[in-house]
Amino acid sequence: MYGGAEFSIEHDESGAGRLVLTGPYLISTIGAIDQDLYAVGDGIEAIDIAGVTEIDTVGAWVALQLAERHCAEIIGADERAQRLLAAVGTAHSNAALEPPRLPVWERVPEAAGALVTNGWQGFVGVVGFLGQVLIACGSLIIHPSRFRGTALVRQMELVGVSALPIIGLMSFLIGIVIAQQGSVQLEQFGAEALTVNLVGRITLRELGVLMTAIMVAGRSGSAFAAQIGTMKLTEEIDAMRTIGISPIEVLVVPRILACTFMMILLGFYASVVAIVGGAVVGDLLLGIPFWTFLTRIQEVVPTHDLWVGLIKAPVFGLIVALAGCYHGMQVRGNSEEVGLRTTMAVVSAIFAVIVLDAFFAVFFTEVGWG
Repeated sequence: MYGGAEFSIEHDESGAGRLVLTGPYLISTIGAIDQDLYAVGDGIEAIDIAGVTEIDTVGAWVALQLAERHCAEIIGADERAQRLLAAVGTAHSNAALEPPRLPVWERVPEAAGALVTNGWQGFVGVVGFLGQVLIACGSLIIHPSRFRGTALVRQMELVGVSALPIIGLMSFLIGIVIAQQGSVQLEQFGAEALTVNLVGRITLRELGVLMTAIMVAGRSGSAFAAQIGTMKLTEEIDAMRTIGISPIEVLVVPRILACTFMMILLGFYASVVAIVGGAVVGDLLLGIPFWTFLTRIQEVVPTHDLWVGLIKAPVFGLIVALAGCYHGMQVRGNSEEVGLRTTMAVVSAIFAVIVLDAFFAVFFTEVGWG
C-alpha cells in the first residue's frame, strides 16, 4: 500500500469538480505528485483536504496555490490545518522572485567601477600591509632576540630546498624546448650556432627567474595563504595577539625573508639547469659538443644578463611572499574564504610578477643593459 500523498478528482450531479487530497502532504511526500497536481485541468470548484493525514507548511502552500489557480475554496480542513493555512496565506507576497535587471549600458559601467574600486582598495591594503611588515622588521632589528631563526630556516627549506626537484625538471625541459625550437627557426638562415646565444641570454635574463617565480607563486605563495588563512579562521592569530605575540613578526617576516632570499638561489639554479638542457639538445641535434656549448655561453652572454636575473629574483620573491601572506591575513568568515584567498594570492602574485618583468625589461634596456 502506497503511504505517500495522493489525489483524485470527483464530480457531483451538476458536473462541478472536486479535487480530493489524501495521505500525508509533507515536504518529503509531495514531490512524487507535484507535477501531476499542477497538470490538473480546469473545472475544479473545491479542494477537499479532509483526507489529509498530515500537513506541513509546504503542503499548505501547495493547497493554497491550487486553490488560487482554480479559483476554488478549500474544504474539510481541521482546526490545525486551518491555522496552518491561515499562517501560510498571510505570508504570501506578490514580490518578484528575481531582482530587476539593469540594462547593459548601466551594468557594464557599474561592474567596471566596482573592479576599479576593489583594485584601489586592494592596492591600499597591500601598501598598508607592507608598512606593517617594515615596522615589524624595524622592531626585530631593535630587539633581535624576538627573531625566530628556526622559523626562517624551516621556511627556507620549504620554499627553496624542497622546490629544487620540480624547478630543476621544469627548467631542464624549458631549456630543451628553447634550444630545439630556436634551432629550427635559425636553421632557415644558416645560423644554428646562434642557438647558444638564444638559450644563454633568454634563460639568464628572463625565463629562468620568471618561470621560477611563477612556480614559487603556485607552490609556496598558495601555501602561505592557506596556512595563515587557516590560522586566522581557527583564531590562532587572535590568540597570538592576546598573549602579546605579533603574528607579523612570527608568521609573515620569516616567510617573506625566506622567499626573497631563496628566489635568488632558485632563479640562478633554474637558469643553469635550463642552459644544461639546451646544451644536451645542442650535443644531440645540432652537433655542438656539450662542453663547447657551455664554454661558448661564457663568451656570448654578457655579464649584465646574469645581474639582470639576480636583481629581479628577490623582487619577485618579495611580491610572491607578500601576496600570499596578505591574502592569508584577509581571510574572514568561513572555510570557503581560505580557498578564495589562496586563489587570489596565486593570481595576483603571477600578475604582479609579469607586470614587473615588463617594467624591468624597459628599465634595463634604457640603462644600457639591453
